[in-house]
Amino acid sequence: MLGNTFGRAFRLTTAGEAFGTALVGVVEGVPAGIALSEADLQVDLDRRKPGQSEIATPRVESDRVRILSGTLDGYTTGAPIGLVIDNEWATSERIAAYVNEKDVIKPGHATYTYFAKFGPRRDWIADGRANGRETAMRVAAGGIAKRLLAERGVEIVAYTRALGGIRCPDLPYDAIRTNAESPPIRCPDPEAAKQMLDRALEAKTSGDSIGGIVEAVAHGAPVGWGEPVFDKLDANLARALMSIGSVKGIEVGAGFAVAEMCGSENNDAPVLDRGTVRFETNHAGGILGGISTGEDIILRVAIKPTPTIGLEQRTVDMVAKAPASFRCRTATDPTIVPRMVPIVEAMIALVLIDHAMLAEAQDHRKEP
Repeated sequence: MLGNTFGRAFRLTTAGEAFGTALVGVVEGVPAGIALSEADLQVDLDRRKPGQSEIATPRVESDRVRILSGTLDGYTTGAPIGLVIDNEWATSERIAAYVNEKDVIKPGHATYTYFAKFGPRRDWIADGRANGRETAMRVAAGGIAKRLLAERGVEIVAYTRALGGIRCPDLPYDAIRTNAESPPIRCPDPEAAKQMLDRALEAKTSGDSIGGIVEAVAHGAPVGWGEPVFDKLDANLARALMSIGSVKGIEVGAGFAVAEMCGSENNDAPVLDRGTVRFETNHAGGILGGISTGEDIILRVAIKPTPTIGLEQRTVDMVAKAPASFRCRTATDPTIVPRMVPIVEAMIALVLIDHAMLAEAQDHRKEP
């Protein structure tokens, strides 16, 4: 299996499955002398971990991260940082719950494509590496990236913009930043959050699930991050976010709304603000020509309904080559959207710090 390394100047490699012994990560490119502890990384892992609320999977994991290498006396050494998160839920009894469904295609999951690509010896327990469990290591590495971005004055805030067809109204950045973590929905508007929670509980009661949208704002990124042509900043962000399981769509700035605009409406008018170029609007989402403009980078991520549901579904037995039925009898979430918030932040952080380091290494911009 290829494709387990992400990034260039700041690089993450991960390994581990849903019911394996542990998740493992190696982060390269972190300079020496950065204060870093396990507690620093635990903050976002606690935001992502299961079992937090009535609309989260009952799987219980402490998600405690351990730093195995790359630090000394609380500071990074410049060497690769080794990370591990033990899987505590992976008992023989829970693994046994998946035995009877290992040959059946689970609708909406990667069961069939993994079987077709890797054969019957693939890890069939909760779909192995295709399970959302692997994102815990992305979040741990994202915590390191966020720490480096904070030194550059960059902050990333994501929140639940829509859930089950209910949308959060437009809010200013300060209001989003202040209220984005409101549990359990992570929607900064109280009224919308209440409606979203009710909708999620309805889905849970019926044995179904709902999807939604996570919006993220990267505040403080300077002008000049991103490489034209194949490594545009928005292209790399889209790749990073689409690599998260259950993500089915990305919007940057005004996104698909630009298809209904005229150029005169879509173009962001530049203005001078004390000698600095700013923009009156931000339909571009903080990126033009694949390069950051200095405005907020705004992204929206469409997340499908949790495919693991409690309703009976028609399917196929891959080994017997016969029609079959499937009903989930294991842990599930009626929605994964609120838990996706720290994952989305982590992937954006990995891209931004990578581009920041590349820009700083080249330093080819000329003052007018």
